[in-house]
Amino acid sequence: MPRGPKGEKRPADVIGNAVCVMRIATGEEAETLKPKNAAAVARGKSGGIKGGPARAAKLTQAEKTRIAKKAARARWK
Repeated sequence: MPRGPKGEKRPADVIGNAVCVMRIATGEEAETLKPKNAAAVARGKSGGIKGGPARAAKLTQAEKTRIAKKAARARWK
């Protein structure tokens, strides 16, 4: 059975999925979501907050320029 963006089960056919989404949107049916693991969320935040600034601090100016140019090319492609 197909799963939605948060891992919830959805009907396999297009019409059934549309009806299910409509019922959730109108409040006829409750959407069931699994709660997140608090320990895993905390671990992810601790590394994510440190990672970006640490990477930026060790990059040279030339490497930063190269990365920025690559990003600009990808955006304007």
